[in-house]
Amino acid sequence: SGQHRVPRGAARLVAPLGDPEKLICVGLNYHEHCLEQGLRVPTEPIIFSKFPSAITGPFDDIVHPQDSTEVDWEVELAVVIGKRGKHIEESVALEHVVGFTVANDVSARDWQMKRNGRQWLLGKTFDTFCPLGPAIVTKEAVPDVHNLWIRCSVNGRRMQDGSTRNLIFGVPALIAWVSRFVTLVPGDILLTGTPAGVGYLRNPPIFLKPGDEVQCEIEELGTICNRVV
Repeated sequence: SGQHRVPRGAARLVAPLGDPEKLICVGLNYHEHCLEQGLRVPTEPIIFSKFPSAITGPFDDIVHPQDSTEVDWEVELAVVIGKRGKHIEESVALEHVVGFTVANDVSARDWQMKRNGRQWLLGKTFDTFCPLGPAIVTKEAVPDVHNLWIRCSVNGRRMQDGSTRNLIFGVPALIAWVSRFVTLVPGDILLTGTPAGVGYLRNPPIFLKPGDEVQCEIEELGTICNRVV
């Protein structure tokens, strides 16, 4: 409305959604991310989750767990559900979306890949492991969600530089797939996967350490920036 404004410097942005019912994630959903691992492109979406307690603000700190030495970054397009639905058809899936935002699917690779039976949950869901924001951009304001550049930098060094046009499963396909199993409700968040350039696949591997600064940005949606402490 323009009637309620405060100076940007006087405001602290928190996560646009802090306690969704579900925080659903997708693995191996960019072609180049499969290639950098030498893995076949999935024929069905690979679904896992983070607990909502992992969510933190777009400029808040990422707390490096004492129990991990392999903390990694993953810039991701996040989809926010705005309309309840089950068994949603792809043709109407975007009607169930209110908007999009930027996420960092922070991951403790030692817990994800080596411990806890190699189940992904614990390595993905430490507190502060899902910076989110800076705001929800409504779908009407995004000309083509499947043609946005998506990037991540660590200490100013570009680590990931991709495009959502390289998604294996687009937003409608993911919504249709997930809604086969669970009812999607307003406020649910769907993280859609990360492009190539994560730390653990580099030679030698690079992992986050206290003092590092991670910046994730997506065209049309904005930038989040988090310091590791």
